[in-house]
Amino acid sequence: MSENKNDLIRETAEERLYTFADYLKWNDGKRYELIDGQVYILAPAPSPEHQRISGELYRQISNYLLDKDCQVFAAPFDVRLPEGEERDEEILTIVQPDILVVCDKSKLDQRGLKGAPDMVIEIVSPSTAGRDRGVKRDLYERNGVREYWLVDYSNKTIEVYLLNEGNRYGKPVVYSAEEKVPVNIFEGLEIELSLVFRDK
Repeated sequence: MSENKNDLIRETAEERLYTFADYLKWNDGKRYELIDGQVYILAPAPSPEHQRISGELYRQISNYLLDKDCQVFAAPFDVRLPEGEERDEEILTIVQPDILVVCDKSKLDQRGLKGAPDMVIEIVSPSTAGRDRGVKRDLYERNGVREYWLVDYSNKTIEVYLLNEGNRYGKPVVYSAEEKVPVNIFEGLEIELSLVFRDK
């Protein structure tokens, strides 16, 4: 960051809330997320296995969406999640999902996405699993992300969370490596997990 890291540590301890305005100043080559004003450092570069899985998921979804209105994006891609009508610079939550699907093009701008995606996929690792299943799951539920996938490449499983009528995530459905996973926000799209988790 261009800010002094000791100041960051001290201010975080004092529970300073960071905003998108702060986020835009950080140019040390690292990747960060803000969740409710708290700073989270992302891994400097994903593993080859992570990238293969992300690429295959993106390929299958992108092929389906060809000539359709929805679009798929892969990290790094900033998603700003405002709490209300605050200005961009005041937003406290900026995340970079591994993959996201957007059907409302009015949410897209030159800074990424402002508002909830329709679908989010996070590829978990031992260092991120707790955050992805806890803080981020709650965040995406709160913001109305209709479908949330957690891809666990160590166990070769995918957990699928769907918003219910009460706008809450129900119990996840877990799929294993040889199954096909329906993308619930789209009719007729199934992801071939044998291709996602194949060994190269």
